[in-house]
Amino acid sequence: MSELTIWTLDWVPKGPRGFVRDLRLRWACEEAGLAYTVKTVPFDDRATNHLDRQAFGQVPYLDDGAVKMFESGAALLYLAGKSEMLMPSDPVEAAETLQWTIAALNSIEMVSVPWWFLDMTGNENKYLTGWLHQRLDHLERIFGERQWLVGGRFTLADLIMADVLRIPAVRSFGERPATEAYVVRMTARPAFKKAHADQMALFEAGDAKRAG
Repeated sequence: MSELTIWTLDWVPKGPRGFVRDLRLRWACEEAGLAYTVKTVPFDDRATNHLDRQAFGQVPYLDDGAVKMFESGAALLYLAGKSEMLMPSDPVEAAETLQWTIAALNSIEMVSVPWWFLDMTGNENKYLTGWLHQRLDHLERIFGERQWLVGGRFTLADLIMADVLRIPAVRSFGERPATEAYVVRMTARPAFKKAHADQMALFEAGDAKRAG
């Protein structure tokens, strides 16, 4: 039996379902053919009930035998080290995959997440909005030139970039047909569909438990 264990919450409200970041780890394992199990911590008291494993009281976190780690980006890079499906063996392509993975987290998600929260609360910041427009416009140009970020094939870079971009508010932020086609292509992959369906099923099962 595999030692890989992905930890997430046992339930979340309907809004975040399909977007909780354990999905990133599930998707990576599915793409790489890595066997894994999913375990949960209670949604109630989630800010403090697993601080011994996640310094900020968040999910996901990952176990692999003696290896125990949190932060979805770090865990993804760890999983990518187990599979050439996610991380090319060619050193040039590996470096490009690493740079685009970090770009998704540092150049796009760093802007999109705070913008998204402000947008939800009706507190739009024009400077942040302009910044996000600029970043997404750069990506639109890139996706107009290529189907994949690295080496003409799917890598970890595409997984994390697509997951960052598929947030509905970000996805609908301006007309960017090349970017939309990219997100559609990535989320049509069987591995994503399975990871997404499994996460939804877990949270739906939590509905019944809470109702009982």
